Amino acid sequence: MATPGTTSPTVSGTGPTPVSHTRRRVLILGGTAEGRALAGLLSEAGYDPVTSLAGVTQSPSERAGETRSGGFGGVEGLCRYMAAERFDVLVDATHPFAVVISNYAKEAAERSGLPLLRLERPAWAPEPADRWVEVADNIAAVSAIPPAARVLLTIGRKEVGPYFARSDITGIARMIEAVDMEITANWQIHLARPPFSLDEELRVLSDHSISHLVTKNSGGQETHAKLVAARMTGVAVIMIGRPLKPNVPTVADPLSALAFLDQSVSA
Repeated sequence: MATPGTTSPTVSGTGPTPVSHTRRRVLILGGTAEGRALAGLLSEAGYDPVTSLAGVTQSPSERAGETRSGGFGGVEGLCRYMAAERFDVLVDATHPFAVVISNYAKEAAERSGLPLLRLERPAWAPEPADRWVEVADNIAAVSAIPPAARVLLTIGRKEVGPYFARSDITGIARMIEAVDMEITANWQIHLARPPFSLDEELRVLSDHSISHLVTKNSGGQETHAKLVAARMTGVAVIMIGRPLKPNVPTVADPLSALAFLDQSVSA
């Protein structure tokens, strides 16, 4: 996901493509699966997509078009970059929990006079057999875990500290890359990249005697199997709700995004 910062960016790919009247340049913020799919659709449709990644993940998945890694330096830096590279459209395809960069995207688009679209997958919703406790944030999630719980924690690596600080619970923290902090004896780190199958998730819950799943309501199919596995095994789910983001035009899938962009650039 693209996030703000002041580090010098790096760029990979074949380099900027000269702008023409027929090849519109689209800046995609974020390394989500939906953003990756959109980059592919745009390339096939004759657009010139550039995907900006935060640079947090060391080995991001490959995608069509050019990629850029690193922060912009806030709204001003994003505006300067979009003007220098002569973009026609801005797409916010960041993670549903990436609030700061979404705020930056809205302000930068307004200042630059560019169309802005958010591509954001729908949130998950509980089904009748689910045992969900819905909470507002990590602080509430930590408090909702009962003593002696055996937890599967799938919130990424940046916010695990408060969970590790509870000595009365044990668990597995799953993330793509290792956390840069001391791991207490009551926790294990599992490094893995989605997607995860239902059989894999059932095995994790069973092998580690998981009683509670703690996760963010990220939505999407790549990590949905853990919710199905929890439903099948009676594991309680502590679901962290999505934060509020700016009110901008939003679509839920890459094909709808492509249709929106087709309409925007031809208007």
